[in-house]
Amino acid sequence: MLRGTLRNIRSLLSAIFRLAIQQGYLNGPNPIREVSTPTASEGADTYAYSLEEVTRLLMHLPQPAYTIAAVAAFTGLRRSELTGLTWENYSGDEISVTRSVWEGHVNEPKTRKSKAPVPVIAPLRRILDAHREQCARKTGVMFATEKGTPLNLNNVLNRMILPVLNVCVSCRKPQGEHVHADHDFERDPARPMWHGWHAFRRGLATNLHRLGVAGKEIQSILRHANLSTTMNIYVKSVSADAAAAMKMLESVVCTYCAPKDAPSRDVVVN
Repeated sequence: MLRGTLRNIRSLLSAIFRLAIQQGYLNGPNPIREVSTPTASEGADTYAYSLEEVTRLLMHLPQPAYTIAAVAAFTGLRRSELTGLTWENYSGDEISVTRSVWEGHVNEPKTRKSKAPVPVIAPLRRILDAHREQCARKTGVMFATEKGTPLNLNNVLNRMILPVLNVCVSCRKPQGEHVHADHDFERDPARPMWHGWHAFRRGLATNLHRLGVAGKEIQSILRHANLSTTMNIYVKSVSADAAAAMKMLESVVCTYCAPKDAPSRDVVVN
């Protein structure tokens, strides 16, 4: 079990016992207060799609996966919020998040802050308007089945996205050799990899940060309650940006910190 999961479990148990004490079902101090979090491994680093990856990804996807991925990439909506979208939530200029649908269960958005509207950029507006024209229903669920119920995004992933992204273009075999079903195939390196729906949300935060958008603005767009969540978890370090930053530092050091008169090589220091 991961360290973050254990911390969350401890917080939940502490809240349960605190409520029990407040309701009079338990006397004495909160028993979780003295419980320490067991040692556990840190979770694997999470992924954020770059703008370049989003562009390449959209080039390969059929409808409606194309529009769903575009909304995820350019609004940062959570998977449950994507599933719960209706056409009534879309005004042309913004998308209002009014509900969350998870595994068929309709709920309120994750937090009160999550109900804030999200601006719609012009390219996404054109994508949504085109999708609406193609839909049989102009109202109700935005990404719907033939019955009008919300699409299962796991099914969209398995039936529309992965088959396209996992196309193999060549087999590692000598020319003319017969291809057997169990042979290893080489994947087209130009095709982007799938890293999960939440990689779009982290990607939006990271891409905005790379463009110089202030952290408070990114927090507002992602509808986080705390700025620290946005900056410490969702904004990812990009190696190319880090290298460019170090180059800038190098130029400053070379300009202002280099000695004006280098010492003679034959100087001996005792």
